[in-house]
Amino acid sequence: MSIINKEVADFTVLAFQDNQTKTITKQDLLGKWSVFFFYPADFSFVCPTELEDLADNYEKFKEIGCEIYSVSCDTHFVHKAWHDASTTIQKIKFPMLADPTGKLARDFDVLIEAEGVAERGTFIINPEGKIVAYEVLAGDVGRNADELLRRVQASQFVAQHNGELCPARWHPGVNSLKPSPELMGLVQPF
Repeated sequence: MSIINKEVADFTVLAFQDNQTKTITKQDLLGKWSVFFFYPADFSFVCPTELEDLADNYEKFKEIGCEIYSVSCDTHFVHKAWHDASTTIQKIKFPMLADPTGKLARDFDVLIEAEGVAERGTFIINPEGKIVAYEVLAGDVGRNADELLRRVQASQFVAQHNGELCPARWHPGVNSLKPSPELMGLVQPF
């Protein structure tokens, strides 16, 4: 069953950011674009490569008004320990949400109950707190921040341009599509 347009449930979690603990709630999402970036665990293998990629591109997300929230079923103490132990994780400026009970992972339907870890789930959330795009990958496949940024930009574009569509490989500056009977069957792939 699709969760497109599902409203994010109320939540309150602790997060590690800027070398301190903070509280993040659903209210923090409202009024801006957000990405929830679930990953299996701190001190793992593929996860730091993904988080470093996001950290290297974080300013691009901020420039388009999008906050990134990485989420694992670790505690905020484990996030801090990982930060202190890894120069890669020290690059991270976005909030690292702690979900030790698995509530968030369960609400987003990415919790692997038997292991107590989250799948690699990525969710784009609009300013109204609704999921507009998502993907879930197997644990052994890492994600790409450039493609995620493009998807956020495309989601923002279609939200601002009612009725227009973004074709494959669309990025800002490329023409969008305006559906009409005259276009049916004529649109050519890139």
